[in-house]
Amino acid sequence: MARAFLYVLDSFGIGGAPDARAYGDLGADTLGHIAEFCAAGLGDRDGLRSGPLALPNMAALGLLDAARLATGNAAAGMTPPERPLGLYGAASEVSRGKDTPSGHWEIAGTPVMFDWGYFADGENCFPEDLLATIYREADIPGSLGNCHASGTEIIKRFGQEHVWTRKPIFYTSTDSVFQIAAHEYHFGLDRLMKLCAVVRELTYDLNIGRVIARPFTGETAETFKRTANRRDFSIEPPEPTLLDRVEEAGGSVHAVGKISDIFAGKGVTKLYKGDGNAALVDASLKAIGEARSGDLVFTNLVDFDMLYGHRRDVPGYAAALEAFDARIHDIAERLRPGDVVVLTADHGCDPTWRGSDHTRERVPVLVFGPGIVPGSLGVRDTFADIAQSIATHLGLAPFNNGRSFL
Repeated sequence: MARAFLYVLDSFGIGGAPDARAYGDLGADTLGHIAEFCAAGLGDRDGLRSGPLALPNMAALGLLDAARLATGNAAAGMTPPERPLGLYGAASEVSRGKDTPSGHWEIAGTPVMFDWGYFADGENCFPEDLLATIYREADIPGSLGNCHASGTEIIKRFGQEHVWTRKPIFYTSTDSVFQIAAHEYHFGLDRLMKLCAVVRELTYDLNIGRVIARPFTGETAETFKRTANRRDFSIEPPEPTLLDRVEEAGGSVHAVGKISDIFAGKGVTKLYKGDGNAALVDASLKAIGEARSGDLVFTNLVDFDMLYGHRRDVPGYAAALEAFDARIHDIAERLRPGDVVVLTADHGCDPTWRGSDHTRERVPVLVFGPGIVPGSLGVRDTFADIAQSIATHLGLAPFNNGRSFL
């Protein structure tokens, strides 16, 4: 019986990307800097966590050894085991860009070798002709924002005016993305989704990777809060991915979190949703219980990126890592002979770095399961090695990209 369980710890980079300088990220290291801050007491928060970063289960699987492979440096305040219990390594990204689709598609065997479209930096970033067409096609009175911004900050800045005027809030980032924030009740969740569908159609020719619906609730700047009803309207991957291969072979793909959105629904058999990492881990455990031989359970844990990386919240990120680490036992105890689990990431989002965007980094590749022989995978040339390895494990046809480590 062969099953595969793939967890993406969204934004959990481990530094050392060979092309980091080209992205303005030379020296970025999500794990390394969180560990350094925690060791220095800068990761403490009353009622949340304190002390050095403690990830005993991921460390036992080889996380700290993988980090040393990535950067040549040890994680401050953390001691690696004498002999890791899993297969461990680091992987470099070859895709252009450092955003979510690029990382996930490459993990699934399809690196992004084309250039995404981006919007201008700063204020007035969206073209006037595009905005005029959106207003006409979506029948809206205009928009607010029209700038590069953090999602939480722009809601504080424009949320009240949005409630008064019913104009949606448009913003972007250094990713290939058009984001739309709107109030779930005053604007309407269905109306927001329809607006995003219109914008998705109008931005295909610009090669914009995602249009993201960012619904929120609350009545004042102090009480506005984004909800779990986010939805990503993505471009389809340019060629079949691991998800398609599993489906074509008669297996099922159990997509947990925003995986289905990232792959525009292609190859997805069943969806599982959850509000926050804890609920998403719970959903993944349910999927593990339902998965049959030949199936893939593919989980994205978004809180690391959305709640802590982009917000540059070191204590929050550290606490989220520690909380997930404690759940690895729950995953392991549900495994059967022939199962394999891969823990990895899609990019970095160093919470100590300048700005609020993703960071170009290598990612960890931690592999365990009943039949896995522990050892080092070294530094992999591409995230696509993960797809190639899972394909080998499930008996699927090989990909054009990557080399199997199984």
